[in-house]
Amino acid sequence: MTKKHTVRLGKYRVPLPGSRILRILIGVVLILGGCLGFLPLLGFWMVPLGLLVLSIDIAIARHWRRRFEIWWGKRKAAKAGGRRKEK
Repeated sequence: MTKKHTVRLGKYRVPLPGSRILRILIGVVLILGGCLGFLPLLGFWMVPLGLLVLSIDIAIARHWRRRFEIWWGKRKAAKAGGRRKEK
């Protein structure tokens, strides 16, 4: 049985194809579309989404995603800690 690949965006889970080549192709297309974000219908939001899809199969993208998750978690914890002290 093949492993189900999904991308989690907040509380949503988006299923991805089982083919590694197809997932890489989708990630690259999203990044390239994001680079053309000044055009209508395309947007710069596509770059991080493409990196997220690529992080399933490419180690360097996975490393960047994990570093970002750690940074984001620390940032949220610091903001939550700062709010508690003010009250």
